[in-house]
Amino acid sequence: MKHIASVVLGLTLAAAGSAYADDQYVALPSYRVGPYAAGGSGFYGGIIDYFNLVNLSGGVNGVKISWEECETEYNPSRGVECYERLKTKNGGATMVEPLSTGVAYGVLDRLATDKIPMTTIGYGRSDAANGKVFPYVFPLITSYWNQAAAMIKYLGDKNGGMDKLKGKKIVHLYHDSAFGKEPMPVLDALSKQYGFELIKIPVTPPGTEQQSQWLQIRQANPDHVILWGWGAMNAVAIKTAQRNGFPREKMLGVWWAGSEEDTVPTGDAAKGYSAMTFNTPGNYPLMDDIHKKLYDAGKGNLADRSRIGSVYHMRGVSAAILWVEAMRTAQEKFGKGKPVTGEQMRWGLEHLNVDEARQKAIGALGMLPVVKTSCDDHEGSGAVKVQQWDGKKWNAITPNWIIGDKALTRKLLEESSAAYAAEKKITPACAK
Repeated sequence: MKHIASVVLGLTLAAAGSAYADDQYVALPSYRVGPYAAGGSGFYGGIIDYFNLVNLSGGVNGVKISWEECETEYNPSRGVECYERLKTKNGGATMVEPLSTGVAYGVLDRLATDKIPMTTIGYGRSDAANGKVFPYVFPLITSYWNQAAAMIKYLGDKNGGMDKLKGKKIVHLYHDSAFGKEPMPVLDALSKQYGFELIKIPVTPPGTEQQSQWLQIRQANPDHVILWGWGAMNAVAIKTAQRNGFPREKMLGVWWAGSEEDTVPTGDAAKGYSAMTFNTPGNYPLMDDIHKKLYDAGKGNLADRSRIGSVYHMRGVSAAILWVEAMRTAQEKFGKGKPVTGEQMRWGLEHLNVDEARQKAIGALGMLPVVKTSCDDHEGSGAVKVQQWDGKKWNAITPNWIIGDKALTRKLLEESSAAYAAEKKITPACAK
């Protein structure tokens, strides 16, 4: 019922965000119903909360932000339909964010023609960080490849050094989709480099049945299980691990398996479970402003106020911070006080520099890593943290941001993006 209320409220606020000629219009092919509703409602709720907060203070140099949502239910074909429906509205979308690897793949080849940049924050094609081949795609903050590399670095450190991984068994329990398969090139390469056995076990979406997979895990008796899950699959994995006597301390989740929605429903079974994150849990002045200026005034996007500052909500806020900073950056070059075009927004996203000083000014110091993009690097960071569930809340257990083997991920990125460029007959070059 909370999700249904969130949908109704979200649709109401989407209407409130209707665009005018002088607005900066953003397309949001979102999902607030279906098996992945918790992630979508939290993420898009955080985005809209930050947009509303910025609009309350006058917008971006006086330019108000507007948006329109279109329900995709996390379905790739519906997501593509939503993209097509939204892209020409209100004078044309200047940015899009589908929060779905399937949808992102579906619209990827349309972006350069439409001149609409797409962010894929923490998901999608990792090789899209090469802006010479993917000028309109921005896997901001960090990619699946850099997350996978950081996971192995963390597990190596946990075992006393990378050389101690030799002979270990690591299970990759993954959502059987493009999302779940995305990290395999990195995991395969690191398995060969460090000599650990990588055991790949797929889970058919939505992942509510995992008995056979955990029977395999019990028989393999691995040292670690990487849970590369999404939605209902995560809580089922945590509960099934408990039933099979597998220690949650030996499980390490992808960041889409590290939210309150993944742990709260499992009760005590999740205690001690860890997951990756690109947001540091905690209290921030910005989140206090969202409480006071939006929710106390009845203007918040989420129906369930307890979700403010949750993992998904904070992740949406972080995404919106980067977009607004890209708008500011683009305005600095193309004219303050005017909405920027999709091409200009692309330039702004490619010249981001959200350093600690800027984060502090926003009231979000340390909430996300420093992000600095360029034509060569549409990701801008690659840093992550590890958080652990104590039974009630998430706590960061790595005080510093972790960066894995970026030389490896860059090599793979160059090879993969070169192959894509050859296939699509793209001449790699920095966009002007």
